[in-house]
Order: sequence, then structure tokens, then C-alpha cells
Amino acid sequence: MKLKGVNYDAGSMMLLNWRPHFDTKSVTREIEMIKNDLHCNAIRITGLDINRLIVSTEIALKQGLEVWLCPTIWDKKQDQTLAHTVRVAEAAEKLRGDYPESIVFVVGGELSLFMNGILEGRNVNERMTKLMTKYGRRQNNTDKPNYADATSRLKAAEFNERLREYLQKATTSMRQLFRGKMTYASLLWESVDWSLFDYVSVDHYRAERIKSQYAEMLRPCFEYGKPVVVTEFGVRTYQGAEIDGAGLGGNIIDSKSLFFHSLPVVGRFIRPKLIGDYIRDEALQARELLDQLSVLDKAGVYGAFVSSFVSQINPYNESPRYDLDMASMSLVKTYSRGKHGQTYPDMTWEPKESFRVVADYYAKS
Repeated sequence: MKLKGVNYDAGSMMLLNWRPHFDTKSVTREIEMIKNDLHCNAIRITGLDINRLIVSTEIALKQGLEVWLCPTIWDKKQDQTLAHTVRVAEAAEKLRGDYPESIVFVVGGELSLFMNGILEGRNVNERMTKLMTKYGRRQNNTDKPNYADATSRLKAAEFNERLREYLQKATTSMRQLFRGKMTYASLLWESVDWSLFDYVSVDHYRAERIKSQYAEMLRPCFEYGKPVVVTEFGVRTYQGAEIDGAGLGGNIIDSKSLFFHSLPVVGRFIRPKLIGDYIRDEALQARELLDQLSVLDKAGVYGAFVSSFVSQINPYNESPRYDLDMASMSLVKTYSRGKHGQTYPDMTWEPKESFRVVADYYAKS
């Protein structure tokens, strides 16, 4: 595996800012650790604000990391999404002049779900519901799901034509401004014209129901004769997360309490909490990530980006009901109220077991 990467969120926006505190000193320190302590040679930077994206990218480039720059603008119309993404591409090209081989521009991620106009629905939840009700029907009566058949059925669905048209338009616009390599962070069931891109990229999370087929599901990606990169994979930090995979884990947070906590003044009286009772398990997250890295490596992927480095809006708490970090895939646990860690006393977080496991794997591979 040539690219050993991690996802780094500079501030995506869905209901609230996923990175409320952004300062150059902290970002520089974290990216230094990603390079020197986590032993990454690549970083995928996501977020909405263009200045944050470019600042983070420049810091990472100076550290000698290959940057996969992916603007995230969610639940907007196609023309709004394209206009914003083009502005980021234009800003990225100015940096590429000094680092011609070190920036890959990711024109979007999972747009069928996160952009208006491909699937019906005003937001990602409505679009996911539409996807499952209209296209998720089982074609036989067997108990064991056949994911190859399901993927083929979804790839043939009519919404993919709208996605292909958007990606054609987007790449045409962006290649007039950005002269470097490009890709798109796809879902396995999206039908993408990979001739438009330099890499075949896919977000590929593992759940128990697909564990035996996890590597096999990637096989069609290699048929295009281009490097295959897994742009997202990971697991959360509670017992049962390996069963749920990516989709259900985030729903263990009471989203209303999290949203109201983010509001000024009134937010101080609202304490974000989990829905139900869960058991924290850092060892499980570490084991799962190590196994998934090994599986992806053996499958022959060119690179992979672990999700994710840090999650500011999911802080750790000693009380399980308020330990939002259990719902996080991050490699470090964030502290609230300015508490600092022991391993890195200048940071308001502490590495989890998964941090050390990933660091060891990347250092030795």
C-alpha cells in the first residue's frame, strides 16, 4: 500500500460545524503528528470553508504529505455545489504550482446521498430512505444477502445517469482551472465513468454482514486499470460497532441535544448524550482497524485513508451516557472544557489504542 493516509476534517457542516475550534497553531501541530507520529504519507482534508481548506492543505504540503483535497458542501443544489467546488479547485491550483505532484483534487464524495438532485429528498436522511425503499428490494428469498447482485442493481438504477452527467460537467469545469490529478470518492453502488479520473476511489466501510465479502466487493474497482484507493474506512469505539459498520453508529447520539448544545448562551444548559446504554471499547476499534488495514493491503489497494483523526464535537466523558467519543471513529479522544492530554500535554485530546495500532502498521508497511 503506497498511500498510508488519514482523514482530517477542517470543518464540515451538517446541522453544526464539525470542527468548531480552528486555529493555525493547533492544525499545524496535529498535522505534524500525522506525519511524524502516525507515520502517514498522505492526508485527505475535508471541510466547507475555503480558507480553512487551503490553510490546512498548505500546512500539510510543507510537512511533505500528499494532500487529497475534498471540499464538502452538503444538501445543496447541483449548481451551488459545482460553483463552490470550482472555487476550491481554483485556490488549490495556486498551491499546486509549488507542489506539482503533491495535491490530488477530490471533486466530491458520495454525491448521490449528499447533494440535492441525484436521489429524491431534501437531506441525506430522506435520500437514504428513498434509496432503501425504491432500490433496496431483495431479488430472491434467501436469507443471505448477495451484495454483488445488490450493487449491480443499484448501478443500473436511473439516478446514476444524473450522477454521471454531473461528474462530467464538474470535471470539465475543474480541469480548466486545476491541472493536477483528480478523483471522486464514490460509493460502491454508484456508476462512475472512471475515464474522467486518475484514481478509482471508494468509501468502503465494513459491517458484520459484509465481513466475508469486504475485499471481494472491491474487485470490480481494479478492472479499470487505474490505482484503487479507499478514501474512507473506519469503526467507532463501542461494543457492537463492528456489527453496525458506518451507517448506524452515528445514530447512537441524541442529535437534538448535540444541536442545542452548540447554540450560544442556551447551549451551556444542554448536555449532549447518547441514546441508550453502550460500552466503550477502544481495543475493539484498534483490532478492527488493524484487520481492515491488513485486508485492504492484501487486496492490492494503492492507498487507504482511515476515518478519522479527531472529532471535536464528540468529546470523551467518563460517564458512558455522555461519552460521545464512543460514536466517533477518531483515532484520538477529545477532551472538553480545555482539559489537556498526557501523551501530548499541549493538545486537548489523548490518543486512543487505535492511534498506536495504525501508527505501528504504517511505520512497518
